[in-house]
Formats: sequence, structure tokens, C-alpha cells
Amino acid sequence: MFYGPSALAMDAKGRFAMPTRHRDALLQLCEGRLTLTKDKAGCLMLIPEPTWLTMRDALLKLPLEAASWRRFLLGSALDVVMDAAGRLVIAPELRAYAGLQRDLMLMGVGKHFEIWDAATYALHEAATRASEMPDSVKSFVL
Repeated sequence: MFYGPSALAMDAKGRFAMPTRHRDALLQLCEGRLTLTKDKAGCLMLIPEPTWLTMRDALLKLPLEAASWRRFLLGSALDVVMDAAGRLVIAPELRAYAGLQRDLMLMGVGKHFEIWDAATYALHEAATRASEMPDSVKSFVL
């Protein structure tokens, strides 16, 4: 289970270092093998290989009416591997989709991570705080 934010910097080659608090878990879980793909919210999903394989298999079984979403998720998916320094590379096409600049926010959101441009995430979070909280979430807020 992954949770919590990490402010990161991406270099000119599209590399960022996975925070050390997640590296050991990712090495144990998937030997540092993950998949990057688009998320409909405008960020990227970074998914450990076992979780991705389950998701991929479920996507392949969807009916024809879901072909566009299958294409969106599978067609943009790229496998990545953490290097010895714990770095991952984001392909230019995915960086462009998510509008990623130098400053990133990596958000652990359960079984995967989201990668956001830091400025975009700040706007997204502000919009979330300004919106009405769904009843299904209100019971979790103290």
C-alpha cells in the first residue's frame, strides 16, 4: 500500500528519483519494474508490475463499448525499470500529456502512484477542497 505525497524534481532527460521510503517495497514487490500510463485526471499513473498485469488483463476483457478507454490506457502504457540509483524515466509523450515540468508531485494512492506537475496538482487540490465532499467520504473525515 502506497500513500503520501513526495515533492520531486525531474531532470532534462525526464528522470526522477523514487523516494527512498518506497524503493525497498518496490524492489520486493516487483524488482523495480513498473508501468506508466495516462490517467483521465491529467496526471500519470505509475503502477507496480503485478498490479499492472491484473489491470491489463481486466482491460483486455472489457466489451467493445470500452474500446476507447482500453486504447487510452493500454495505448499509452510504457514499462519502466528503476535503475541502481532508484531513478525512473518518463517518456516525452507522457511528460507532454501530463504537462510535466521540472517540479513534480508523486502521490501514493493505494496500489499505485500518481505523478503530477506540481503546479497542476496544487490547482487540482484547491478545486477539490472547494468542491462539495461526497457523502461516501464524509464518514471518513474526523
